[in-house]
Parts: sequence; C-alpha cells; structure tokens
Amino acid sequence: MEKKRKKPPVPVSESGFPAVHDLLVPKAVWFTNGVGVHKDRLSSFELALRDADVEIANLVTVSSIFPPHCREISRREGVKLIRPGQIVHCVMARQDTNEPNRLICAAIGLARPSNPEMYGYLSEHHSYGETGKRAGDYAEDLAATMLATTLGIEFDPEKAYDERKEVYRMSRQIVRTRSVVQSAEGNKNGKWTTVVALGVFIF
Repeated sequence: MEKKRKKPPVPVSESGFPAVHDLLVPKAVWFTNGVGVHKDRLSSFELALRDADVEIANLVTVSSIFPPHCREISRREGVKLIRPGQIVHCVMARQDTNEPNRLICAAIGLARPSNPEMYGYLSEHHSYGETGKRAGDYAEDLAATMLATTLGIEFDPEKAYDERKEVYRMSRQIVRTRSVVQSAEGNKNGKWTTVVALGVFIF
C-alpha cells in the first residue's frame, strides 16, 4: 500500500520554500538621499524624505541583507514603482541636529558578491563631524567586511580599508561595493536639519 504523502503546513513553491517567500524577497533595490530643514524635528525629517522622493510611502526599516539576484535600478526607475500609502521596506541611515553649523552625515553601503546565488550586505552609518567621503567609505567598508567574513576571505582587519579593498577585489568573490551619502551643516538659525540615505527595496 502506497504511503500517503504528508501535506506541507503551508503551500510550497518550486523553490522548496513556502510560496509566500518568493513574493517577500525583494527583486530590485534603488538608492536615494535627501536633506530637510524645519523648526520642528519631525517636519525636517518629512522634508528630507520628500527630498529623497520617498515621502508618499509607509517606510519599514529592515536590516542588512542584499538578496540573491536582486537588481539595482536607478532612482528615476524606483520612484515610479511606489504608490501613495504603499508599505515599502528599506535600509535607512538618518541623522539630525539643531546645532548651528554642526556637520551631520547619513550613509548606506553596499557589497555584492560575484556569485548571484549568494547574498550580499547593506550597511547604514550616521555620524557627526564626518565628511561625506569619509562616511561613505566607512559605510562601504562595513558592508564589504561583513560580506568578506561570510565568504571566508582572509584579511587583516587592522589594515586600512583601501588595502583590504584590494584583497577583496583580488579574491574575485566580491564584485562591487558602493555607497550613497547625504551630508549637511546644521541650519545657522538653529532649525532642525535632517539627512537621510536609503536603500529602497522593490518586490
């Protein structure tokens, strides 16, 4: 007598995972940044989101995994794929100040593996007193280091990022690193200044 096959607790797709998983893995990502200034802290954040073209979405922040086969698309393309009120998942870096002339920065870093079946990393970094270049390099370094440790690439963590980047490149396991940054000086009249940088996922 043929043994009855046990029915899975949830519908399973061809991938072997629950069918809903295929829907919930982002298919694309786009990067954006913005700055906002207002007497109210929350309003300055809203203006920064407007400057970044994501103010119409209900944003849900997530952590640091760049999914396998995820495509990077342009900001112009990404904006067209968001509807008002849509729940949108993103990796966000955010910083603000109401101190006149104080330098603030928000940055997102990305490190992608050369193997499209493997996942990569996104990182967020927010700081005071850093230039955009330094904050961007730091965010990129964070993402690249997380990916390198996952891939088992041997490197000296005490070495400067430029030296480690060369090690990563020569391993041929990390195909690309990049960052998106927004920096600003605090408003001279003491209004709230907010900067944001985001990696926005599209499903």
